[in-house]
Amino acid sequence: MNIPFNKPYSTGKELTYIQDAISRGHLSGNGYYTKQCQAFFEKRYGFKKCLLTTSGTDALEMAAILIDISPGDEVIMPSYTFVSTANAFVLRGAKIVFCDSRADHPGIDEDKIEPLITSKTKAIVPVHYAGIACDMDKIMALADKYNLFVVEDAAQAIDSYYKGRPLGGIGHLGCFSFHETKNIISGEGGMLVINDERFIERSEIIWEKGTNRQAFFRGEIDKYGWVDIGSSFLPSDIIAAFLYAQLEHINDIQSKRIEIWNNYYELLDKIKTDVRIRLPIIPEYASNNAHMFYIIAKNNIQKDLIIAELKRNDIHAVFHYQSLHKSEYFKQFDYNFDCPQSDYYSDCLIRLPFYYELSLKEQEFICQIIDKAKR
Repeated sequence: MNIPFNKPYSTGKELTYIQDAISRGHLSGNGYYTKQCQAFFEKRYGFKKCLLTTSGTDALEMAAILIDISPGDEVIMPSYTFVSTANAFVLRGAKIVFCDSRADHPGIDEDKIEPLITSKTKAIVPVHYAGIACDMDKIMALADKYNLFVVEDAAQAIDSYYKGRPLGGIGHLGCFSFHETKNIISGEGGMLVINDERFIERSEIIWEKGTNRQAFFRGEIDKYGWVDIGSSFLPSDIIAAFLYAQLEHINDIQSKRIEIWNNYYELLDKIKTDVRIRLPIIPEYASNNAHMFYIIAKNNIQKDLIIAELKRNDIHAVFHYQSLHKSEYFKQFDYNFDCPQSDYYSDCLIRLPFYYELSLKEQEFICQIIDKAKR
């Protein structure tokens, strides 16, 4: 039995819509399917403005440009996150200020943010790890108090909520990913959500290589030109066509993933004490979009043992993020951040195989091997 870590799911409509995009004769960005996808998110979640991007990374880079990150600005974010979260702001010259994770969850420790705020702080970038919401009321209150921007890294958080509000729709800007490991996919792909109206007009310009081309297409101006910085952040309409086939089935995909998540929890809850592992915790203010299922080993030795035992049985589990404040790249900066919880998750967290077609029988086998790994 070979169980991969991930298996991209197809609804069956992707190739049909891709062929339709080809027949429409518009394969570059902002074609029919791009507009369909953006309208879907704006209608379903009430987002003010959505712009598809070629990746979640590009969405973050657009956000950094929109809030005018400049050399010397400080941006607070968790150390336990993917490199794109930091890289987008480093590219604009920002100093990254790393905050530790919570003791009960890998997300940012909201109570440790305020001591990190200085006169140079410009933004807070909460990361909704595993699709589980950070405490956004606390973060938005800090942003209001110190006049800061909030950019939600919601790469893993599609269809997840904080106190009934969709993640990505609470901060000034929100960034999503549709990478093949996410719930809803297009291979590569992402989306910027603009919740603050003052950024809407400029977001279109940055999205279109620094030109006011969209205003021209709407007939608002008689010609378009170079008016700002920007880049080619638009994805091909072929990518959008694939994505739209996924979005049409979002309820089915989410229902199935939640079933798989619940199966894991039920199976592992029976052995967690004996094996001495921790299971995910969902705060009462957060919903669960079943993006992933992870377990937390008691130490790095047990983590390696469990992963190795799974691998011997052709089950491909992975460890996850390495603390960015200890990364090879970050060593060049003379900054000293103490993030013991982030280091703990780097040492001990294991992501289990998770995809739409994962069967209960396969989950039972995975959990049996984890149980054996304690010996």
